[in-house]
Amino acid sequence: MTQEAQVGDPVAGDDVVALLMQQHGEIHNLFDEVRTSEGEARREAFQKLVRLLAVHETAEEEIVHPTARTAFDGGEEVVQDRLDEERAAKETLSRLDDMDTDDPKFMPILLSLRDDVLKHARAEERYEFAQLRRTTSPQRLAMMAKAVKAAEKMAPTHPHPGVESATKNIAAGPVAALMDRTRDAIRNAMKGDT
Repeated sequence: MTQEAQVGDPVAGDDVVALLMQQHGEIHNLFDEVRTSEGEARREAFQKLVRLLAVHETAEEEIVHPTARTAFDGGEEVVQDRLDEERAAKETLSRLDDMDTDDPKFMPILLSLRDDVLKHARAEERYEFAQLRRTTSPQRLAMMAKAVKAAEKMAPTHPHPGVESATKNIAAGPVAALMDRTRDAIRNAMKGDT
């Protein structure tokens, strides 16, 4: 999905498009890791995937999509299509997050989600990110990368379907993030007891 960096290409830390495309590559790799592992290794890889998808989508919804709506002609429609895809993916991911990764129903749902998420990532890269790169100054792209990193630090770590706008994320995000991070801490503490 992502290509090797060339000399002169934006670095992920300096450009929001490069940062998000790098994360798309990490998401792709985590799907493969979940698919090919078993037992505890699968559970751990899946939890990493859930967390990355949750913080990644929240940051896009808070920082990238609002900018894209007005940065280029047709931005509103492009963003709405991505938000619809994100909502559907969050619903599926939420269902999977409540399942045991050893459940026979888990893998077929995961593979379907993988196809949908990778298709969504390609659409973002082609229709949203490419236009942002063409219409947005390098300085603004760098500022957006910093804002995305900051948003990810405060983002929920589990999917919350129905919260796909910047306004909803800002309103509900801190409470959801606190609940998610508490849930993660308890889950990690319980692993130590087994």
